Amino acid sequence: MTSETIRQKLHDAFNPDLLEIIDDSAEHAGHIGAQNGGGHYYVTIVADSFSGKSLVQRHQLIYQALGDMMKNEIHALGINALTPSEHKI
Repeated sequence: MTSETIRQKLHDAFNPDLLEIIDDSAEHAGHIGAQNGGGHYYVTIVADSFSGKSLVQRHQLIYQALGDMMKNEIHALGINALTPSEHKI
């Protein structure tokens, strides 16, 4: 369920050309964050919205789009945020 919520929030915020979400939560069973209910996810997102933005700014935009999910549902989030031209390289 959380993966689909992440997908919907990021799609709504960025209308990406590509959006891949990997749920690695099972790999971290027993980890303190997993015990508290937070999952481990890796996101690759390609969107025009990242043009002219630094890596930090891109991550901030994603955190803003996910909002309160970062407090409870998501314990760890790996992010690969690219522009369409960067993705083609």
